[in-house]
Order: sequence, then C-alpha cells, then structure tokens
Amino acid sequence: MATASSTLLFDDIFTIDSIDAEGRKFDRVSRLRARSKNYDMDLTLDYNNELFPLKSGQSFALALASSLQRSGASKSDGAGDDGEEKEQDVWRPDGKGRRGLEDDYHYVMYGKVYKFDGANTEIVTVYASYGGLLMSLTGSFRHLTSIVLGDPIYLLIRQ
Repeated sequence: MATASSTLLFDDIFTIDSIDAEGRKFDRVSRLRARSKNYDMDLTLDYNNELFPLKSGQSFALALASSLQRSGASKSDGAGDDGEEKEQDVWRPDGKGRRGLEDDYHYVMYGKVYKFDGANTEIVTVYASYGGLLMSLTGSFRHLTSIVLGDPIYLLIRQ
C-alpha cells in the first residue's frame, strides 16, 4: 500500500477472471473482471482493447494515483514557489517537461471518483469514470482510505 506522502493511493497485482463476459457493447472497449493477489479486491474495468490488449488469465499491476508527479519531487521538478505542483508540466504530448509515474506504466487514464458504496461497512466499492470508461474497485475499506469522493484520479497499468 502507498505511504501518506506518496501520490499513489492504491496498488496491487490483479489476475483477469474474464473479459467481455456479458458481451462487447463497443468496438474498441472491453470490460474486464479481475481479482487482486495481495488485498483480495475485485475490479471491474472498461479499457481500450486496441491500445492495451489483454487476455483472460493474464496478470497486471494496477495503481491509482492522485497525481503523476513522483513522490519526493523537488521544486526544481516543477513545483511552484507556494509548494503547489504544476500538473500541466508532468505529461506533454511533445515529450518535454518533467517525467512522472506514466513512464513506469503501459496504460494510463485520467478520471474522477464519482461514487462510494458501503461507506459504513467493512467492504466498500469505489467508482470512477475515465471519460466514460468505468471502474469499480471493491474490497476492505482499509485499502481505499486515501481515495476521496469527487477527487481526480489516475489509473495506471503495466504488464
């Protein structure tokens, strides 16, 4: 699990149980269902299957982050005088600017946490939307305490 000073909110290894079990609704979008190895979390995730092809039974590392900025970055890495980071400089399509967490992953999406279920129970579900591609992550609230309703969130995957 991530430390308090880290931009990582959650990370674990998942194994895919199924892909498009209920059929495919869009040409380039698939929905996977996976289970994590370390924290016994259940994941349902829509993703672009052309950009990032996956297969049932395959494992991947998934991280959720509040920022692409690496923890421990100094002011010279783009933080302003008031200590706030310049998020727009973390990733640029021309390859210039600071390099962040995206360099360590193969597939990255940016979205927003829009719903929590089970806030008063041991098991909770976090829902996020990444431009219409949806994610739900279900498991012990202890592993999801850093995720805040309404906050922006990055999803990062590597094989």
